[in-house]
Amino acid sequence: MSEKRRDNKNRILRTGESQEADGRYRFRYTDANGKRKSVYSWRLVATDSLPYGKRDNLPLREQEKIINRDLEDDILPDGGGLTVLQLSKKYVATKTGVKHTTRAGYGTVLRLLERDPFGAKRIDRVRLSDAKEWLIKLQQVDKKSYSSIHTIRGVLRPAFQMAVDDDILRKNPFDFLIATVLVNDAVTREAISRKQERTFLEFVKNDSHFCRYYDGFYILFNTGMRISEFTGLTISDVDMENRTINIDHQLQKTGALVYINTTKTNAGKRVIPMQDDVYECFERILARRPKLKVEPMIDGYSGFLWFDKDGKPMVALHWEKYFQHAVDKYNSIYRVQLPRITPHVCRHTYCSNMAKSGMNPKVLQYLMGHSDISVTLNTYTHLKFDDAKDEMEKMAKKQAEANEEYKKLGIKDNEHSVIKYGTNG
Repeated sequence: MSEKRRDNKNRILRTGESQEADGRYRFRYTDANGKRKSVYSWRLVATDSLPYGKRDNLPLREQEKIINRDLEDDILPDGGGLTVLQLSKKYVATKTGVKHTTRAGYGTVLRLLERDPFGAKRIDRVRLSDAKEWLIKLQQVDKKSYSSIHTIRGVLRPAFQMAVDDDILRKNPFDFLIATVLVNDAVTREAISRKQERTFLEFVKNDSHFCRYYDGFYILFNTGMRISEFTGLTISDVDMENRTINIDHQLQKTGALVYINTTKTNAGKRVIPMQDDVYECFERILARRPKLKVEPMIDGYSGFLWFDKDGKPMVALHWEKYFQHAVDKYNSIYRVQLPRITPHVCRHTYCSNMAKSGMNPKVLQYLMGHSDISVTLNTYTHLKFDDAKDEMEKMAKKQAEANEEYKKLGIKDNEHSVIKYGTNG
């Protein structure tokens, strides 16, 4: 019977283990693909001391445990040899039929990983702490915004989960709440006050240059449409007879490409009723609309309502600039300044105004085209002390009016407590 192999400390070595002439330990094994591989360590077990000047890593037998467990569970060794960039590209290749904006977002993430050393890191060597440290580095060193990092993680998290599902990795290092790691420095979109809205619209209406955009500004403030829904409107979407606005598509621009897209979500498809003032705005827009010999057509849609100086349908960027320039002109004239106003601020202001007026949240959710009621309800958290004070004063006024009615009927205050407070107080 052959004698068992031992190390220089006279310890019996297991199958696959050996010790090199320089004292380093080696474990040889056959991976799931039938390839012979080796791992090394200067320590056999955790209690061994590290030789002076040598680089430390996991003790050999700790590495063996991980390797054997992966082999038993058919986990591919070495993360299948994939880097973070290669895994991300593989994931993106599986995402067919996505919108242009989503595809552009994927491209931005891949370009970042091509430049960043993290992209060349082998996926099986990415630990939870590595993923967190990298996101922190993106925010604190590279000065990426919270929303940008959220997008980046939005690719890496499912990409690593795909590797887990494919038995390439055991755990997903990006499976954690981003808010536990990063500071949310995203700028909160604040609605402007009714007074600021009136001031801005009055200024635009009376300005010799910006008055041409008044009707568009007014519609955005009073319908809650997304700017891409607004620019995508065609003559056929505006039903003047029934006073409704049909929204079932968006006009978007990515790079040099201008195209028609579906609404942001299925809930975005909706029909908005026109109030009288909005109806009048559309009347003026349709009356002023240029009579074109050839209607511009984009992805089968024609009859757009607004055109730039080149006769092409306006896109979101046009209106964002009009708002910016109008606010800048106002602030250059008046001491009391207006805040930044954008098409999305108009949408947020509309939502807040409707919430303050007491509109049913489900109705407001429909008008806004929100797929999740929580998005609509979050608007109510923007209401402030003055809103609460006004609401309490309204309730107090209603209660006082009710008390007067009870007095007229000869009912004493304590006798209508069941109505005032509910059964048994």
